[in-house]
Amino acid sequence: MVSFPDAVKMFFARYTDFQGRSRRSEYWWVQLFNFLVMVVGMVLAGVLGSIGASSDGPGPLAYLVFIVLVLYALAVLIPGIALTVRRLHDVNITGWILLAALIPFIGSLVGIAVFVISLIPGTVGPNKYGSDPKNPGMAADTFV
Repeated sequence: MVSFPDAVKMFFARYTDFQGRSRRSEYWWVQLFNFLVMVVGMVLAGVLGSIGASSDGPGPLAYLVFIVLVLYALAVLIPGIALTVRRLHDVNITGWILLAALIPFIGSLVGIAVFVISLIPGTVGPNKYGSDPKNPGMAADTFV
């Protein structure tokens, strides 16, 4: 199992790596990390929003935090897609199905499918996308 700090390090180290496979633990630790960053940012914006706030809306520090959160979301967009593609590769599914998410209505179904797929274990042993991240030295089974 990949630890929380290792998963976050791998996420940023493999910034644009759409090749290979990623384990469930790596995928979900990164999802938790991004969720926590957003929650902490929103709480910080709420707290700082009261400083200098007027009847028109939140204070200027809240807007600054929102800008930082938007920049963070943009910065992790490509690596997030890359991680999702690698997670799909782990269960021997092509990452190109993510393009279907751009189609209205079908995109919702793809999102649900990707969520379900991200919960299931990866292919045991090597598959067409690389070696098993759990057991990298495992030989391929020729009868599967």
